[in-house]
Amino acid sequence: MEAHRKSAYFVLVSSFAFASMAALIKWVSVDVPHEMTVFFRNFFGLVALTPLLFRENFEIRTRNFSWHLSRAVFGLTAMYCFFFALGRMPLADAVLLNYTAPIFTPIIAMFMLKEEVPHQVRWAIGIGFVGVVLILRPGHDLFTPVALVGLASGIFAAFAMTTIRRMSSTEPTVRIVFYFALAGTLGSAIPLYWSWQSVDLSLVFPLTAIGVLATVGQLFLTKAYSLAPAARVGSITYTTVVFAALYGWIFWSEAPDWFTALGALLVFAGGMLAIGRVIPFPWRVPLG
Repeated sequence: MEAHRKSAYFVLVSSFAFASMAALIKWVSVDVPHEMTVFFRNFFGLVALTPLLFRENFEIRTRNFSWHLSRAVFGLTAMYCFFFALGRMPLADAVLLNYTAPIFTPIIAMFMLKEEVPHQVRWAIGIGFVGVVLILRPGHDLFTPVALVGLASGIFAAFAMTTIRRMSSTEPTVRIVFYFALAGTLGSAIPLYWSWQSVDLSLVFPLTAIGVLATVGQLFLTKAYSLAPAARVGSITYTTVVFAALYGWIFWSEAPDWFTALGALLVFAGGMLAIGRVIPFPWRVPLG
């Protein structure tokens, strides 16, 4: 029980870190292109991770380079979609669409890893999809290209989670996080060639904080998964959406309507059923 209590605390810290990171991304998006924000998130995240590598006696060699590369491509694509959506739609909605990843993961794992999808998980996927439809609502203003980009962030995050699942039996968590941070930094540096612009000194701190908060969130969540079952931990990770909604309400006067609230509950329920039944993943590393 003590381990479960500690796990809950770690998840809450992680969720607050991810929500704070998302709020900072939305804030700086007014002045900084999302291509630059993605780069700084990866670069400063890599810098924040470096001390841990020395403490953990980090071994860089790997036999899963192609899977690390796939994880980086999927994860970086998810990140671009997520950051793009954060700057153009309500904060909680963008975060929630990114957190649809557990709903898509069983489907993707079925094709990529040849894993069976139990009957109950199919019901979970169906429930989650109903929630997504309520959030996007065809014919409503929210059903826009920007919202679809936000949903794409969840889909690509699911692809990334599936590749991590493939590596988790042979690769330590720190190595997985390191290769993604390194590949993400190098990959996100390419768009800077055409998107770079001078940044006001007042934005240096929030851009640095974005990377640091992402790393803190990843490490605390990884620790939480090592102390408690995935279903218990996963249920608390959705507090990220709650924290994001509070940020949106306080700083941007954003308030979800009843359709969005109901959709969020269904996405939460579907995600929890999927996590608890088919994805025992203490390896889950969010992409935010």
